[in-house]
Amino acid sequence: MTSSKSGTTPETSRASTASKTAKAPETSRASTASKTAKAPKTSRAEKAPRTPGAAKTPKVAKEIKAAKVPKAESHLALVRRARRINRELAEVYPYAHPELDFRNPFELLVATVLSAQTTDLRVNQTTPALFAAYPTPEDMAAAVPEEMEELIRPTGFFRAKTKSLLGLSAALRDDFGGEVPGRLEDLVKLPGVGRKTANVVLGNAFGVPGITVDTHFGRLVRRWKWTDEEDPVKVEAVIADIFPKSEWTMLSHRVIFHGRRICHSRKPACGACPIAPLCPSYGEGETDPEKAAKLLKYEMGGYPGQRLSPPADFPGKPAPALGAA
Repeated sequence: MTSSKSGTTPETSRASTASKTAKAPETSRASTASKTAKAPKTSRAEKAPRTPGAAKTPKVAKEIKAAKVPKAESHLALVRRARRINRELAEVYPYAHPELDFRNPFELLVATVLSAQTTDLRVNQTTPALFAAYPTPEDMAAAVPEEMEELIRPTGFFRAKTKSLLGLSAALRDDFGGEVPGRLEDLVKLPGVGRKTANVVLGNAFGVPGITVDTHFGRLVRRWKWTDEEDPVKVEAVIADIFPKSEWTMLSHRVIFHGRRICHSRKPACGACPIAPLCPSYGEGETDPEKAAKLLKYEMGGYPGQRLSPPADFPGKPAPALGAA
């Protein structure tokens, strides 16, 4: 008897039910196989289609988010986070070094004093003639001020710097036998020498660990939320409590390298930064990879470095001499 509503017979209904029942295991197996095949998750980068042959697109870069730092971050958490950033920087800059040309502690001391309010490049371009004229503390202490001023004029503030160089050279001659002392307490007594200069000399001429808190170092440790201190001496004390002494000198080089090359003051190259996922300040600068790449400086951007005589393992180009095209 035919149903007027459905138009199907009982046999048809039973056949349909049997058909569904017979096919159910296959569907289940197919569904399970399908789920099994889809198990491996694709990364965000794989999900974002890119033009064939193209580098990372801005879409991928924008997926990077600033690292979240709790307002009440424990000291242990801060130490772990800071040390991880240091390890990452060590991989990026295995060749990090002082960017002043020098052959002995005296030359490094003089070059560091000259580097105030100018670039290391300008100092490196100026010191060859200066050291040719005054190779020792005794020679420099006996210099005619006006003649020295002309030699160091390119570094700026040349009158004040001449006064400091004459004073520290005379002190080295009279109080230290013409030798640069290897102790912090002695170095800071020299005219024109503060803790920053003393730590540069100790760390790079004597192998005594020191933290160099210059403008780059201070800016970056505050961006990374390692400290909110502004005073260089207080910043030094905070960072010294986070890292072991053995890391102090190289940490200074790495942070300063990163500040000069990528994490600039006014416009950081966030989109080209290798530690962007670890940075709580990511996004303060340019996040588009292509635009950020154009902001890179020195060897990172394919340009000469600051040293006329860089270390053998430096991957960049030597800086040009003063007046060179």
